[in-house]
Amino acid sequence: MRSRFAAPSARLALAAVAAVAVTATAAGTATAMADSRSATVRACATKDLSFKVSLKTQAGGYYLVTAKAKSGVTCYLEGVFPSASFGSSADTEVAPAEHAVSDRVTLSGSTAAYAGINPKTTNNDFGKEFDFLHLSVAGDEINAVTLALPDTATVDRPVATNWHADPADAVPFAN
Repeated sequence: MRSRFAAPSARLALAAVAAVAVTATAAGTATAMADSRSATVRACATKDLSFKVSLKTQAGGYYLVTAKAKSGVTCYLEGVFPSASFGSSADTEVAPAEHAVSDRVTLSGSTAAYAGINPKTTNNDFGKEFDFLHLSVAGDEINAVTLALPDTATVDRPVATNWHADPADAVPFAN
């Protein structure tokens, strides 16, 4: 009760101290939030990555897609298959080769993620031929990149593995 009758200068001093304390707390909280956000790794967008496609002979032949973060970028790829197609028609879009989500792969520096794409899962003489692969991170299809294939692919019911940290896990075995 006594503070109610305190001199105006004393109340002003108390208000100033309280304002400084609140401002310091808010600044400390803002700094902590900014620090925690900068330490948080975000999901990769297609533009954050550089891609390379190579032909592998294991499991009847497939394309190994290697994704690396561009300089200065740290991001992650969820353990789901990439969005990819060999042409613009629905029958050239890749389907999942795996039935579960894999571990998240964090990319930075020389760390890479790998996905395997089998362009032909049928055992027949049918298919369409393509020289390019359209690829994006799932959910970022509007920013797809077009990659030249190392050779012409015959495509019929293509499948892709999830993104993996180990290229040996990205082999799309045929059923």
